[in-house]
Amino acid sequence: MSARIAASALDRRKFARFGDVIDTQGAPDKRINQGLCARYHDRAALDFEDGRAGISLFDGVPRALPLQLEMMERHPLGSQAFVPMSLAPFLVIVAPDEAGRPGRPRAFITAPGQGINYRRGVWHGVLTPLHAPGLFAVIDRIGAGANLEEHWFETPYTIVAA
Repeated sequence: MSARIAASALDRRKFARFGDVIDTQGAPDKRINQGLCARYHDRAALDFEDGRAGISLFDGVPRALPLQLEMMERHPLGSQAFVPMSLAPFLVIVAPDEAGRPGRPRAFITAPGQGINYRRGVWHGVLTPLHAPGLFAVIDRIGAGANLEEHWFETPYTIVAA
């Protein structure tokens, strides 16, 4: 039997050890474009080793809860940001590193308009949209080298709504 993990609302403070929440929370840093555009400046710390930043588009198949979490991955050479191209929430799964393997996962559900940036080396679940369209702009490292590690659990976890 798998252990259950309740997915809670994405919270900047609870997510901070794993990465950045990308949203418009708080006052804008400044107004631009003749005052018609609010700029929320520098919302994610991109971090790449021996590579460059690239923007890709991912089109994920929507999933539903409860969800079986069988595998997590991490990228040791670069951070990875996911910015949804719709206002639909998505599932974010992260885990602390415990001796080179993921510890007990935590799950979050984003609010409309939120994106995330995983810090370099953070264990995370795969892209998991909960509604169509599952289209995301992804900002991550482009470069040579092994930038993907996967860990498959002997016993999967079950992610449920909180």
